[in-house]
Amino acid sequence: MPRKTDRLPRAPAGLQALSDVKRALAQAAEAERLTRARAAKDADERELFARTVGEVLPLRQAARALLDRPRPLPEPAQREKDEAAVLLEALSDEMDVEALLDTDDGLSFRRSDVGPDVLKRLRRGVWSIQAQLDLHGLRRDQAREALSQFFKAAVQRRLRCVRVIHGKGHGSPGRTPVLKDKVKRWLVQKEEVMAYVQARPADGGHGALVVLLRA
Repeated sequence: MPRKTDRLPRAPAGLQALSDVKRALAQAAEAERLTRARAAKDADERELFARTVGEVLPLRQAARALLDRPRPLPEPAQREKDEAAVLLEALSDEMDVEALLDTDDGLSFRRSDVGPDVLKRLRRGVWSIQAQLDLHGLRRDQAREALSQFFKAAVQRRLRCVRVIHGKGHGSPGRTPVLKDKVKRWLVQKEEVMAYVQARPADGGHGALVVLLRA
């Protein structure tokens, strides 16, 4: 004979719903009890703090004067740098070349750390001329500015040997080469100039200088 499985009797649907309602009410009551307990604890702590510290009064807002303090004047740092650079690049017309540097009658010059053989090699054209500046037709201030710009560009391009054409003075009053002496003075004030010599006849002769720059 087939065996019968023992099964518990299922609760009616109405009783199950009633049980769920009771459980939900119990959970809500427990949550409310916890909330009230926390509120009572907070109230006890506030009361304990008040008894311990005593009466507390807010600080008075002190009247403050708004002072307009003088601000420091802006420093023209960039302008000062530019002016310093201009002073460094300024070329004097009054510099006594003969008193400070070693020159000779052949319109040549070399720094104290440059040997005399450098002048000989420069005269022979050992270094090829890589660029030149022609000052013909320029006034003194124009020529000075052009010379500064020319050597600045030459340094940036890392040139070693250049030529400066100052002219022979054929078109000047009294046929005197006005720029010749000026250029001689200006060149010795340029730190990048190591030496210079009068150009060979094929390169301009008395009207030009061949200049050797620092490597």
